[in-house]
Amino acid sequence: MEKKVRVRFAPSPTGGLHLGGVRTVLFNYLFAKQHGGDFIVRIEDTDQTRFVEGAEAYIFETLAWCGLTPDESPLHGGPFAPYRQSERKPMYKQYADQLIQEGKAYYAFDTAEELDAKRKEINNFQYSQATRGMMKNSLTLDPQAVEQLLADGTPYVIRIKLPENEEVKFTDMIRGEVVFNTSQVDDKVLLKADGMPTYHLAVVVDDYKMEITHAFRGEEWLPSAPVHVLLWSYLFGIDNMPKWAHLPLILKPDGNGKLSKRDGDRLGFPTFAMDWSDPKSGETTIGFRERGFLPEAFVNMLAALGWNDGTGQELFTLEELIEKFSIGRVHKGGAKFDYEKAKWYNQEWIKKMHVASYQHLVAGFFKANGIEVEINEKFTQILEMVKERCVLLSDFVAQASFFLTQPETIDIAAISPKWDEKKQMFFVELIRAYELSTLWEASDLEKEFKELAAAHQLKPGELMLPFRIMLVGGKFGPGVFEIAAILGKEETVSRIKSVLGML
Repeated sequence: MEKKVRVRFAPSPTGGLHLGGVRTVLFNYLFAKQHGGDFIVRIEDTDQTRFVEGAEAYIFETLAWCGLTPDESPLHGGPFAPYRQSERKPMYKQYADQLIQEGKAYYAFDTAEELDAKRKEINNFQYSQATRGMMKNSLTLDPQAVEQLLADGTPYVIRIKLPENEEVKFTDMIRGEVVFNTSQVDDKVLLKADGMPTYHLAVVVDDYKMEITHAFRGEEWLPSAPVHVLLWSYLFGIDNMPKWAHLPLILKPDGNGKLSKRDGDRLGFPTFAMDWSDPKSGETTIGFRERGFLPEAFVNMLAALGWNDGTGQELFTLEELIEKFSIGRVHKGGAKFDYEKAKWYNQEWIKKMHVASYQHLVAGFFKANGIEVEINEKFTQILEMVKERCVLLSDFVAQASFFLTQPETIDIAAISPKWDEKKQMFFVELIRAYELSTLWEASDLEKEFKELAAAHQLKPGELMLPFRIMLVGGKFGPGVFEIAAILGKEETVSRIKSVLGML
């Protein structure tokens, strides 16, 4: 019987969640759901020195915003709890001890000062087959000395003892067969002096204990793969190892190197899913959510970074991605991040979705700009009128605020050069006509406007721009009669009068 698909995302709670991390979540999630499997989030907090308050909550808030809800996690519970490595600490030592007993790992007693001295002495020093013989460890010390050091409580780490000049192979679901020579890999620490496991030991033990069947992670973890393959073969048997896929990097827009937060700061775009406020530095990094991205667009954009379904289709709902995703169609090479393309996705999703599904988000942007709004039929109608012109949710403020509050500035300079007494008289009479009007639909307003223009022997085209600027403040917005219809009689007449007083 085939095992149930179980995948995991295992972040460290050390800060905001980068684009690459969310894409790793997405590919794991899509694969699991497509195969009727489970998506697990496991918090890898073994490095307590890098722990950042609030980072774990931020991770789960990000996943909730994206609609990528885990089946099991510290927040959601599950049959393989606990899902924080710090809460599983006692379990790891037995596996490190087993490796020691089998001669596949060793105690290393070197102090931080001794290691620093060795790094100064040897360029690019690595604790490996080539150097372990000159260090203070259970391979160079006699057994009695080792026992005494342990009895005295001397701090130590446990390192894997890599075999010399052996080939380590595994099949990657994206890259095919990958081969490493152990002479190129250092003896990684498995258990730290504080008794906490390193990533290398913990990830193998936890994947085994949690019955993980597939492990998708960034390609930056490829160099660690031979250590993990060996740990699997030593502890649990290579046949129990999950199938691996190392995802390509998300690259800078010019393609030169991995995209970082600094690149986003430098080039003016977000690299985190949501705003992240670092409690240590006090620095806030802006996120896609706060910049005005819809989660549907954000997820769609991430899926396209390094994957396509081969048909040329670009817009996918999450359900469509679950149906069409294939790990075999993930590219081996890095994917260049293009912020303009990201905004294109958002614009398309703003147009594609009915505003009722995101108007509460838009209302938040109005509020942030000091404009209180009531979410009602009129507000929905306004947003539907202007959404074609919006790239980000924040753009609704510039495109629609004139409906809700009088324009702060009026582009008089666009009216003045061609303004004359004839036009002045037209608008004076338009005020009177509109005040007397019992009908206030856009079609009625347009009919009255054009009939009055003909009576004044003026072309409607000459009058439309001044009318628009009177209502809106500038040369933008949807149909001017639709605007007047929504503004209502009193507000429309008031705005015409106000601008006439400036001319």
